[in-house]
Amino acid sequence: MIQYTRRQGDCMQIDINRLSFAFGHKVIMQDLSLSLSKGDFMVIRGKNGTGKSTFVKCLLGIYPVHSSMIFYDHEDINNFSSWTKLGYVPQKFEDFNYEFPITVNEILSVAKLKNTNSADKLKLLDQMGILEIVNDNINNLSGGQLQRVFIVRAMLNHPELIILDEPTASIDKLNTEYFFQTVNRLNEEGVTVILITHDESLDLMNYSHVLQMDLESDYKFFTREQFLNDKAVK
Repeated sequence: MIQYTRRQGDCMQIDINRLSFAFGHKVIMQDLSLSLSKGDFMVIRGKNGTGKSTFVKCLLGIYPVHSSMIFYDHEDINNFSSWTKLGYVPQKFEDFNYEFPITVNEILSVAKLKNTNSADKLKLLDQMGILEIVNDNINNLSGGQLQRVFIVRAMLNHPELIILDEPTASIDKLNTEYFFQTVNRLNEEGVTVILITHDESLDLMNYSHVLQMDLESDYKFFTREQFLNDKAVK
């Protein structure tokens, strides 16, 4: 099992204070509180319908929340403007136009917002096992290949926080291992990571915390040591 060592660097601290969210009268989350230090790696687990993706969309500002509920580096999310510090890989890409004729290289070049050279891009593609498709049209890619392209796109901007929603759902076992090697390395270099997963085994992940989200707004927030001890007891 990978040993966890947190390093300080260009990364983001997150504080959640009694976060609640509802669609109309349907309460999705209620009174969720936790804090992540710079460079932490939190895994979110839970069945469908427990609010995992809703929580992430609140963090991304997609779903608005009341003041004093979410803070990035002590700044209220409602005043936060440095969104390029966040990288996001959704579970699905409903908003992407797959009919548009564009290559992998072109979509990565269009997405670049910070100074990233071609060598960085090719290195990430290689680490994700998709270097050979750099000039392929995205319409010819498999679901797993496309997922990895969007993972690379999120990483290109050197985010201080990267949020991943089931990022390996369409990826085979070997490339899942490649992916977590890359994410673990980013975290060791100082990137704060939040990752949603349905995987029972967390052995490939260099996580520092686990958020277990269950129905009826039942939350358990563990450190790595607490989570492993809890698993051993069960």
